[in-house]
Amino acid sequence: MYVAQPIEWTDRGVVMLDQRRLPGEEISHTYTDYREVARAIREMVIRGAPAIGVAAAMGVALGVLHSSAKSVEELRAEFPQICEVIAKTRPTAVDLFWALERMKARFVELTRQSSDLTKIRQALVAEAQQIHLEKKATDEAIGRYGAEFMPREGQVMTQCNAGALATGGIGTALGVIRVAFEQGKKIHVLVPETRPYLQGARLTAWELHRGGIPLTLITDNMVGHFLKSGKVGAIVTGADRIAANGDTANKIGTYQMAVLARENNVPFYIAAPISTFDLSIPNGDHIPIEERSAAEVTHIQGVRIAPDVPAAHPAFDVTPARYIAAIFTERGVARSPYTQSLRDLASEKAIA
Repeated sequence: MYVAQPIEWTDRGVVMLDQRRLPGEEISHTYTDYREVARAIREMVIRGAPAIGVAAAMGVALGVLHSSAKSVEELRAEFPQICEVIAKTRPTAVDLFWALERMKARFVELTRQSSDLTKIRQALVAEAQQIHLEKKATDEAIGRYGAEFMPREGQVMTQCNAGALATGGIGTALGVIRVAFEQGKKIHVLVPETRPYLQGARLTAWELHRGGIPLTLITDNMVGHFLKSGKVGAIVTGADRIAANGDTANKIGTYQMAVLARENNVPFYIAAPISTFDLSIPNGDHIPIEERSAAEVTHIQGVRIAPDVPAAHPAFDVTPARYIAAIFTERGVARSPYTQSLRDLASEKAIA
């Protein structure tokens, strides 16, 4: 089954599939400078929380690999700047900061152990590659856990794009759907377009179609209509940050989908890696919400669709934990009360 590859480390540099050009064109760019990687994250060449984390790690590795530093001391002075440039790209997806912290910890470890710059550079490249490999394994585990909760047949709804394009693996929410489909479940996916950036229409529909999974594309304002039909057996979405109490930030439109799911007795699930947990914040009120350009609302691919008026564009919203039936992770399934189950999963305790 076709699996998209949004990012790859190569001898030439970091290669990214330009997701802004899909589905019309499949164009890749090769980056050799960490500032270019930061720009690619900010401008949505690559998007999706886990994939952003992979890109951040590779950006740090590029920065160190091509640094002009002649000593460990010089590299130590430059390293925080590399990380800061990448950290300023997108504020909501905690995977980005998780990856940066991991690369920082590895850098500290390496520079304490050795003054060999070549060895340090090679080890940080290896760390970024390892993060990518781990994300792939994580997706497969999430898929296995979540597939058990998918209906044997019927409609399943998702939101935005939480597939291979968003993770570098098989996807989180779409990974669940993909595994369920491969197990023989007769699933038909309802894909809301996800205005204003159209990740559902451009990316999720493209991935599912290329993978041979049946789907129907719908507009965002059809969600309630289809949930009321009684034919939707489950909703599964990804997540960009999960607070200690289970409140979850995901692409704008997810909150209203969860409320409508509750109204129509449709179970609403989250599929996300442990790296998406932010147990340092008590609830979703503390999740920073990225405000993107109003032009992404008033224009579609450069074409104005609205008069020259003010437009709001919060890129994410927060779904309260009370609307979430379960959270699928690579270590197991979390259920309410999330304050306890998320902490247990984060500390690698088994969840029945």
